Amino acid sequence: MPETPPFSPTVTLLTLARVWEAALGEALRPLGLTTRRYGLLGHVRATPGISFSELARRSRITVQSVHTTVAGFAAEGLVEVVTEQVGAASRLRVTDAGERLLSAAGDEVARLDEDFSTAHPALTDVLRAHLVETVTSPM
Repeated sequence: MPETPPFSPTVTLLTLARVWEAALGEALRPLGLTTRRYGLLGHVRATPGISFSELARRSRITVQSVHTTVAGFAAEGLVEVVTEQVGAASRLRVTDAGERLLSAAGDEVARLDEDFSTAHPALTDVLRAHLVETVTSPM
């Protein structure tokens, strides 16, 4: 009989991340969003006036990919791109339509969180306590 491999937090967290990302993707699909688009739009909302370069850095994707995605957002009326002068960095901001979409996406995230919390209350409590401790502990 094969030996049971030791517990791996890395493999466990990666597996959970894939499962949760798939569930989030499924919930966002009817809204016309992917997890990447949701994240990018959320970054723009969190930092009004953010540049393409800074958005790329924060999202860990190329500036070219950001330009492509933001062009789609602008075409959909979700993001406004402001360029004050030629050669200056453009500034991005979420429009009212983008805010409504992010609100609807937030509702889906809250639903997923509630479903998980209901199914796994003890794990939710442990995760919350650990994450609060991690982000509030001095390095």
